[in-house]
Amino acid sequence: MIPELELSIQRKKFEEAGFEIIRAEEVFKPIRFYDVGAFVWFAHIIEWEFPGFSVEKCFDKLLEIQEVIDKNGFVEGTIHRYLIVAKKAR
Repeated sequence: MIPELELSIQRKKFEEAGFEIIRAEEVFKPIRFYDVGAFVWFAHIIEWEFPGFSVEKCFDKLLEIQEVIDKNGFVEGTIHRYLIVAKKAR
């Protein structure tokens, strides 16, 4: 997880910028991949979660992921998401 993308840090930035926080929520949920291609697609579209990702650079790790999928049927990780609803304070 990229530290600056944590709810507590972003909430503070909003407050320091003069926003009133109306709602703030955070969740950590499991995510499963049943094939390595799906994982590669995810890593490409969610690039902030996988900075600098490329198949070439991560090939050995992708082979390890494939071994886990072959053994268990899937590989599991955790996704982190947060929501901030804010309005400019008057």
